[in-house]
Amino acid sequence: MNIGIVGSGNIGGTAARLFVRAGHEVALSNSRGGEGLEELVKELGDKAHATTIENAAKFGDVVLVAIPFRNFSELPADAFKGKVVIDTGNYYPERDGKFPPLDQDKTTSSELMSSHLKEARLVKGFNTIYFKHLASLGDTSLPLEDRRAIFIAGDDSQAKEIVARLIEEIGFAAVDTGFLHEGGRSQQPGTAPL
Repeated sequence: MNIGIVGSGNIGGTAARLFVRAGHEVALSNSRGGEGLEELVKELGDKAHATTIENAAKFGDVVLVAIPFRNFSELPADAFKGKVVIDTGNYYPERDGKFPPLDQDKTTSSELMSSHLKEARLVKGFNTIYFKHLASLGDTSLPLEDRRAIFIAGDDSQAKEIVARLIEEIGFAAVDTGFLHEGGRSQQPGTAPL
């Protein structure tokens, strides 16, 4: 499968390593058009290349978005049309600035991203696991019931199935927390542990 990665820092870079190890092709991107990703691409080998955000989105059957929440509205929505998008982000007002609908608990960060990427099939995931745990705790030799959980939420059950399979391929178990409004809310920072 082709996987686009938007944001190649801790979560994006770690996920890229895991996806390549599982046999997928990845297109890595960042806000500098792929500049500065040469070392990571070299490490990942011929299954990876660096590109622009728009081209990474167009490349991927699935696109993992790992950027600060405050930048979601800068994503080129047309490039994500029809794509399964994994939203790994969390809203932190001290970093992202104030978003009144989120501060008033009227919606979730993933619902805002989904409304921006209105023709994408958004799944919230990879946002409740520390990147070092993502790098070290996946184990494909374990039965699913014994694997570390990665929580997902979304309104498109077929998209969630695709994301769940990817999660299993990298050695974790996907746990569906429901639709974006309820399940996405339960995955937000400051909520009770799942």
